[in-house]
Amino acid sequence: MPTLELLSRDGCGLCEEMARALEALRFRFPLPPVVVVDIDTDPALQWRFILEIPVLRLDGHVVCHGHLDEARLRRALGATRAAREAGSP
Repeated sequence: MPTLELLSRDGCGLCEEMARALEALRFRFPLPPVVVVDIDTDPALQWRFILEIPVLRLDGHVVCHGHLDEARLRRALGATRAAREAGSP
């Protein structure tokens, strides 16, 4: 199953907005569970993403940042599903 991560930090209004947008999208489109990761708990993530949060990653690859790009997320999920199906017996 694909993994979605929302890289966030406490007090980030844009992060909260993206989390709400993901929950709203879940009612219209099947999404894998979203794991919220506080970048302040990991110095490497904080250094890499501090100026880009919120960041949405699918299986470790950045899908979008700043706001939810629904079309890009749908394409990424479709590509992930197609790759997994092609690799299955």
